[in-house]
Amino acid sequence: MLRVIILSAVFSLAVASPAVTRSRQDIEAFKQFLDGIRKGNENTVQFQAKRISFPFANVEELSGKYQGDIVLDDEDYEVMLQEYAVGRNAYSTTTITTWPYNTVIFEFGDGEFNDAQKTAIWNAARDIEAHTCVKFRYRTASDPVYVKLTGLADGCYANVGYRESRGAHTMNLARNAVGSGCFRHATIVHEFMHILGFVHMQSTHNRDNFVKILENNVVPGSEHNFDIYKESRVDNLGVGYDYVSCLHYGPYAFTANGRPTIEALQRFTGEMGQREYVTDKDWLRINRYYDCPGAWN
Repeated sequence: MLRVIILSAVFSLAVASPAVTRSRQDIEAFKQFLDGIRKGNENTVQFQAKRISFPFANVEELSGKYQGDIVLDDEDYEVMLQEYAVGRNAYSTTTITTWPYNTVIFEFGDGEFNDAQKTAIWNAARDIEAHTCVKFRYRTASDPVYVKLTGLADGCYANVGYRESRGAHTMNLARNAVGSGCFRHATIVHEFMHILGFVHMQSTHNRDNFVKILENNVVPGSEHNFDIYKESRVDNLGVGYDYVSCLHYGPYAFTANGRPTIEALQRFTGEMGQREYVTDKDWLRINRYYDCPGAWN
């Protein structure tokens, strides 16, 4: 109820603002899109039905969050609606930062994971540590800001970046056998990269030079999942576009008819949307974002 009130208030303010460039109808449609995200997946059956209907999709594209797997706070909703009203498509906030001391603090929810799943999560964290200067440690009682890892059955999803006011940050990995679903290694790294502050590769400001979004094949009402970020909001850190990044959508993301929704405009090697490994460009982006030694050499 609180979120409905907040969004309604923001909508009213946005419409009244002289800076508004969108029509009332467009703003209301975008508000409905955000309301749908807020509702998300209400049960496991819905999530499993999507997995059956879209067998070529990555599981993190099916969680009912923004762009499939990005968890938004009330602050995010307000900012998104305000920015959309004044002509910007991009989700953005000025309060997302890197984790202090380059260290992610996390804990497992009680009874959420078995030993094998916990080991897989730690292995993903250790892989990031081995390739970057980012560190991970388990939460203590004196840590008010941390990542709460849960295993709810409605998909893989996470908050983006560090926000002190958030307190417990969300990261969910639907329980599965290690190597499957949300427990593919690069999928766990994918969600950790959101926690570190990264958005999806195909959301970057210059993506239209590299891919074409086939809008006729996209599920009606989910088109905003393909919005791009302005250059002022997303820094590619001097790293080239990466079709096979573990943060890139697959070619059938949000397909309405089983046909591709993303078409590559340039040649590349590998599989778009793969979740088998983390690329050198993925590692480089983390290193540069966290200003790791040697990252800019």
